[in-house]
Amino acid sequence: MPTRVYLEIGKTKAFACTVEWPGWCRSGKGEQGALDALVDYAERYRPVVEAAGVRWPTNVTRFEVTERLPGGGATDFGALSKPCLLDARALSAADSRRLAAIVEASWATLDRVAGSASPVLRKGPRGGGRDRDEIVAHVVDAERSYFRKVGIRTGDRSEFIDALRRARNPVPVDAPGKPWPWRYIARRVAWHVLDHAWEIEDKSE
Repeated sequence: MPTRVYLEIGKTKAFACTVEWPGWCRSGKGEQGALDALVDYAERYRPVVEAAGVRWPTNVTRFEVTERLPGGGATDFGALSKPCLLDARALSAADSRRLAAIVEASWATLDRVAGSASPVLRKGPRGGGRDRDEIVAHVVDAERSYFRKVGIRTGDRSEFIDALRRARNPVPVDAPGKPWPWRYIARRVAWHVLDHAWEIEDKSE
């Protein structure tokens, strides 16, 4: 069975996101560039899934594009920003446990990478870029705003995971404003964590 993928297509970049695998999302120049990047990161993502106790299927890089969404400024900046239509599905108990396990494994990956990295990371050609602790603090700070999208006003990860495991409706019913679907927030949180974990790894080499 092909791996379902949706695309966010901006003016300068596109984002390819797997529907069922939180965190396995990559950007590139155009649709094909994003899909190629997704293939390139498959084996880097695989240990996260295995740490979560989830089976990694064969032929996982055989993709089926299920939806194409117009991107915006966030897409061109390098961040995914939109849920897909398949995120409107209800969740079973097994679905919710699986999403929570992969998010937790993503956090554990960042903890492991940050714990073994130098505090000072390699900078870009113009000297720009954050060091290890700044990246970790940025991830934690971003999660506070993410969690509010499902009605959690603290940055407490355990509270978020408990709510995710209990989720059955596609979208939180008691969250104010325009809440994010549970499948989308799991994807967004895991992607952001892993993107920065891999950044730390790359800048430590």
